[in-house]
Parts: sequence; structure tokens; C-alpha cells
Amino acid sequence: MKKTAIQITQIDQVATSAVDLAPGDTVLITGNQQLISIKVKEKIPSGHKIAIKDIAEGGEIYKYGEVIGEATEAIHAGHWVHVHNCWGKKGRRLKEEV
Repeated sequence: MKKTAIQITQIDQVATSAVDLAPGDTVLITGNQQLISIKVKEKIPSGHKIAIKDIAEGGEIYKYGEVIGEATEAIHAGHWVHVHNCWGKKGRRLKEEV
């Protein structure tokens, strides 16, 4: 079975895993008219985000073509993107606009 993750727009730096991923797996990134293969570096649960590009500490994280968070440390391609290495900006940004 091929392991896949879905990237929504070309500027997204993350994709959502369709299955559980383990270190050493190769995941095929689909959904954006281009196919990219990424080597998984750590365990990533199904439905969670995998970095498909390196993201610098303090860098904005794009998903759905929008900024959804900021990296609290450098995140390399193939790594899990979650609360341990980023914080969400989307809810905060929307809250500030109200």
C-alpha cells in the first residue's frame, strides 16, 4: 500500500497524512498537480501534518494557502508538525480582527 499525504496548495509547507507514518517510510505527497516523495523522519499519526519543506524557527507555516502557525523551532522536511514545534496563529489572528 502506498503511503500518501495531501498538500492543498503549492505554497503549503505541510501536507496531511492519510495513514500512520513511521520513520523511514516514503510518503507520496498528492493533491496539488505535482507528486513529491518525502522520506519520513519520525512517527506521524494519520490526519497529522508532515513538513514537506524545511521551515525555519520563527517561520510562518502555510496550509490551505494561509498561515496557520509559526515554527517554535526549525522543522525539517519529513518531520511531524504539531504543538511540540509550532503554535497556531489562525485562531489568534481571527480573534484580533473581531
